[in-house]
Amino acid sequence: MQRKDFIKSSLLTSAGLFASGVTKGAINKTETLLNSNQPFNLDYAIHDGMFSNSSGKEFIDQIKFAHENGFRSIEDNGMAGRPAEQQKKIGEALAKLNMSMGVFVLDKGGNDNNSFASGKKEYLEIFLKGCRQAIEVSKRCNGKLATVVPGDFDRNLPIGIQTGNVIEALRRGAEILEPHGIVMVLEPLSDSPNLFLRNSDQTYAICKAVNSPSCKILFDMYHMQRNEGDLINNIDHTYQEIAYFQIGNNPGRNEPTTGEIDYKNIFKHIYNKGYKGILGMEHGKSKPGKEGEQALIKAYRDSDNFV
Repeated sequence: MQRKDFIKSSLLTSAGLFASGVTKGAINKTETLLNSNQPFNLDYAIHDGMFSNSSGKEFIDQIKFAHENGFRSIEDNGMAGRPAEQQKKIGEALAKLNMSMGVFVLDKGGNDNNSFASGKKEYLEIFLKGCRQAIEVSKRCNGKLATVVPGDFDRNLPIGIQTGNVIEALRRGAEILEPHGIVMVLEPLSDSPNLFLRNSDQTYAICKAVNSPSCKILFDMYHMQRNEGDLINNIDHTYQEIAYFQIGNNPGRNEPTTGEIDYKNIFKHIYNKGYKGILGMEHGKSKPGKEGEQALIKAYRDSDNFV
């Protein structure tokens, strides 16, 4: 064998062994952390029903199961609609486990309930009532983040007028919520082209105009992948106003590793930016039953294995 061929062969073999060792080490780390209560590098929040096959239908039992598997937060879109006593019990369970409450949806906070863009007084009053209710919900469950969607376009008005109406409504809401430390997180969505709020840069501009610590961005990576893509760059562009992330792969809106989004790389990027907030697991499961719940946990351990 010629010397140059020997050196080339040796280098390729060494590289292969090194790569194999690195891959094996990463796999072993993931396997070690499965069924472990060691916290993740980032703070992922489960929702009701995510672990119902493993721990039962009661949300508090699912919360305990999640804690045993390393999760340290929850989110609950329907918290405002739960009985007050149940809200309080969930809050107490979280406090006992030293877990955090992520977002709940502000009741009648927009979407198909009303449209801030229209500027109509009756819609504004519905929204402000929801803000006042959010204060009481927050006290019971210690939730400081409320999802708001400004609703649909008003096709009879110029876009600048609609934007002004949205900003004015949000300023009024912030006046109510800011003294209580509650943050509205505005969520641009991909569910319908009729929705007023669709993109992260649009949401950024609105938050800047509202100019309140109680009005920030909910950057749902599933919706933003569908609407605009280029996730890492758009996170960087709008990061100053982001208070919350949500997760879901595309297509399918299931756990990381099941679609086109490279969540391991995105999680690493968010971690390196110094993000200390919550990332809501607003997605389904790619497989049914207990097997699907274990697959979900493994997907998060794999995707969180970036340090």
